[in-house]
Amino acid sequence: MRRHEIDYILNRMLDTYKDVSDLNITVGKPFQVEVFSLLREVPLVPPIKELTPFQTEIFALNLINQDRRLTKDLIEKGSCDLSYELSGKARFRVSVFSQMGNISIVLRRLETRIPTLAKPMFDSPKLPDAFHQIAKEKNGIVLVTGATGSGKTTSLAAVLNEINETQSLHILTLEDPVEYRHTHKKATFNQREMGTDFLSFAHGLRAALRQAPKVILVGEMRDRETVEIALRAAETGHLVLSTLHTVDAGQTVNRILGMFNIEEENQIRIRLADLVRWIVSQRLLPRVGGGRVAAFEIMGTNLRIKDVIRHGESEDKTFHNIIDQGKAFGMTTFDAFIVDLFEKGIITEETARAYATRKGVTGRGIDMVKSRRGEATTDIKGLEVDKEYTEGMGSDLL
Repeated sequence: MRRHEIDYILNRMLDTYKDVSDLNITVGKPFQVEVFSLLREVPLVPPIKELTPFQTEIFALNLINQDRRLTKDLIEKGSCDLSYELSGKARFRVSVFSQMGNISIVLRRLETRIPTLAKPMFDSPKLPDAFHQIAKEKNGIVLVTGATGSGKTTSLAAVLNEINETQSLHILTLEDPVEYRHTHKKATFNQREMGTDFLSFAHGLRAALRQAPKVILVGEMRDRETVEIALRAAETGHLVLSTLHTVDAGQTVNRILGMFNIEEENQIRIRLADLVRWIVSQRLLPRVGGGRVAAFEIMGTNLRIKDVIRHGESEDKTFHNIIDQGKAFGMTTFDAFIVDLFEKGIITEETARAYATRKGVTGRGIDMVKSRRGEATTDIKGLEVDKEYTEGMGSDLL
């Protein structure tokens, strides 16, 4: 199998359906694409109903293209990540990995248009106003968290684009791989890719401190060393943007603390309290009419947040409670954001309840929205007072 054959199959996979987000190549299954979170089979001529171990391995080796580092990672670590470009059509973030002794491949399609705060890639009308404040930060740490594929990189790309359009400064990105290729506007961009330009996020971040950036994007906080250098960069006046695979602000703080020894916890809490500017968690929900929409939990920093970071959460003082009370400062909980999406008709009631963090809170919010609309808040019908029972109660009282 040669490069032009690989490209033919990838072209076919992209052209079969609209809005393809991922390409899936797995032993025992046909070529598949993901469309709105559902896998669909791609018909080929001649048809391939089940891929063999040999076919997926040959496909993977052609994507790796004899790269020694990637080959070593696949053999020793069981997986490797790379980028691949389909000339003139698309770019992909590629994950090649071993499973049950066979090779599987997932290619995530990368968008070519740079997202903006007013028009991000996902189907949200615009990003929340807090993102404008994030783009104005001069130092500290901003973390965007969520599951793989939840749009973290897209949100950060929109923030970088806003900085690029409004401020004349040096922006340095460390990515694995480079997803959005920013052009120079007011800002000057240097985008570095792991494996090609640096060995690890820790190595790239340590070198970045000598490259005079004002803003540093770190693709992911993967280990203690990366977090330690990121803290040091923020302490020396840089704005550090990065991602973590956590579901909310509380788990994000705990994940960072968990990378350090217990005797270091107090010192790390103090540093985080001083340096964290925003923690944004996000997830993608199915929207009415097709497509997906982003929902956010947004936590800014204030004296109460700093106190909780320093001393930990307690029963009457949690990140969630403070965020819930911080709407005036641009904060929002997932549940409040989801109820707002439901009120605007962007998502269904079923979706709102399914994706809620605190289902009771979200349920009450939905009922309030339906009540304001004059809609029924329950499916139970035909309720009436038992007259015989009440009459009997009256005679007893007499």
